[in-house]
Amino acid sequence: MVSVIIPVYNEVKTIKEIVARVQSVDLDKEIIIVDDGSGDGTREVLHDLKGREGITVLFHERNQGKGAALRTAFKQVKGDIVIIQDADLEYDPHEYGKLIRPILEGKADAVYGSRFLGGPHRVLLFWHYLGNKILTLFSNMLTNLNLTDMETCYKVFKASLLTEFSIESNRFGVEPEITTKLAKLRCRIYEVDISYSGRDYTEGKKINWKDGIAAFYWILKYTLRSK
Repeated sequence: MVSVIIPVYNEVKTIKEIVARVQSVDLDKEIIIVDDGSGDGTREVLHDLKGREGITVLFHERNQGKGAALRTAFKQVKGDIVIIQDADLEYDPHEYGKLIRPILEGKADAVYGSRFLGGPHRVLLFWHYLGNKILTLFSNMLTNLNLTDMETCYKVFKASLLTEFSIESNRFGVEPEITTKLAKLRCRIYEVDISYSGRDYTEGKKINWKDGIAAFYWILKYTLRSK
């Protein structure tokens, strides 16, 4: 079984659609949604979904960040493979088959869906693209990996790895944190190309330059640690 984790914060316009898209994927799966203190009506939508078969909905009373939402969700995982899915429609759940295949074939412990390996994508935000590339390069230099997209949402891994590492960072530092911890565990990591329908800040994008600067700190912190 696959455990699809959806951290949510103020995504009232997209949450029903992303859940419907995940549900339509032909896989044995559970969906774990964590609302991270939304105040735009998302919580009310999720209350309607709570209790439906195959869906677990959890609520944070205040906004804590994506990392905190993942930490809450990881405690509920019952599947063999974990897929992290953002709630904003930028990533397509119908690519799950491609993402889990290297794990099912015994080739990988974790799989990253890369936005930069040639898949179709919306042309958007040069400086955001450049920031992603710089952060990935910096991460690769310290982890000795050759990823093309460290910051991708689509991080897929064996659920058994959740006993080997835990999440500490609360916000978007969770992306480099997971990457450095998988590298230290010497996990076999694959990348596959994915499509990407990015959005801009007028459409609700939340990550900003401050999170990019903070990511350098998280990369250093977790790679310089002894464990």
